[in-house]
Amino acid sequence: MSVYKKNGRDTYSYDFEIRGRRFSGNTGATSKREAKRFEDAQREIERAKMAEEAKFFAPTMTFDIAASRYWLEVGQHHTNSDTTLTNINWLRKAIGENTEMEAITDSIIASLVAKRRGERVRRTGRNGKVHLGKLVEPSTVNRTCTQPLREIYLRGRDVWKIKVADVDFGKHLLDERQERVREASPDEEDAILGELSRGYDKAVRFAFLTGCRRMEILGLEWAAVDFFTRNFKVMGKGRKERVIPMSGEIYDLLWGEKDHHPVAVFTFVAKRTKKKEGLERGKRYPLTESGLKSAMRRAVPKAGVENFRFHDTRHTAATRVLRKSNLRVAQLLLGHSDVKTTTKYAHALNDDIRAALDATSRPTKTPTEDGGEDHKIRGLKGKPE
Repeated sequence: MSVYKKNGRDTYSYDFEIRGRRFSGNTGATSKREAKRFEDAQREIERAKMAEEAKFFAPTMTFDIAASRYWLEVGQHHTNSDTTLTNINWLRKAIGENTEMEAITDSIIASLVAKRRGERVRRTGRNGKVHLGKLVEPSTVNRTCTQPLREIYLRGRDVWKIKVADVDFGKHLLDERQERVREASPDEEDAILGELSRGYDKAVRFAFLTGCRRMEILGLEWAAVDFFTRNFKVMGKGRKERVIPMSGEIYDLLWGEKDHHPVAVFTFVAKRTKKKEGLERGKRYPLTESGLKSAMRRAVPKAGVENFRFHDTRHTAATRVLRKSNLRVAQLLLGHSDVKTTTKYAHALNDDIRAALDATSRPTKTPTEDGGEDHKIRGLKGKPE
């Protein structure tokens, strides 16, 4: 049974079973979307509790129990915890809940990588119909399959001290294409923003101004914004917090959003009422990852811009900052732990050096400028016709 409302109540309740045991209660949420998130999280908590009970009786551990413990101890605290849970559930289905961790060998992992590599990108249209696109990228396979499994495996081996197979995960990571650096021109930026509205335009403009990642923007709350010191804090990869100073335009943008929501900085205006999702037309709600992805996916082609993704707003900001400063400043802005990661933007410096060198070159003279035509005329003088 999914989440539901009891007669006379404004909040949703949940009711589910795990291995024959039933769990039910009140989610405290008034929207179905939030209630479903609560139910998913509660399901993982109960799985983890059962895992704690089972660990005292088993010399090893099933993947289902290991995945539940990982979610409770680590996964639910990720900034993009919804994505983490999706990856865990994909692994559950592909591996089999009752498969022992000790049975997950190199051979099994190789087959998992092959399976994920053979899947196609799924996109949901406005009519709710799912469309299958191109094959997933090697980077996606690494990020959604191999690396999450590796984290569960290592926690089981090093923290829980359970029996696991001898696995070399390095052999299973696919070669990824070198990340490109796509910088938007001012005209392209204006065109994209012109196709966005209802709050999505503010979030994307903020991305162009700050170079923040999508999840850093979606996770930004007013408690992390300080108008007095003109700074804001974001939580980056690896739960690393960094403080970013506000430029005048960033300050004005955030100030304009401050009265829209008590917690979330970036919100959208609901275009229509959707009772199932708890949306009411005209009201504001926090932006979601799927909503921001969909908005950009529609806006970019409408703007006539090609080969541009949301992450390219980060590349654009980094390149612009680098032109006005140096690699160290860009590194601090982007939150790179190693400056080597920032050097992919060095092309900005190279372009400026090239332009400067062009200025030192001697201009090419035209025939008139170097007197060539005059020589020709003088050479004709005195010659018989």
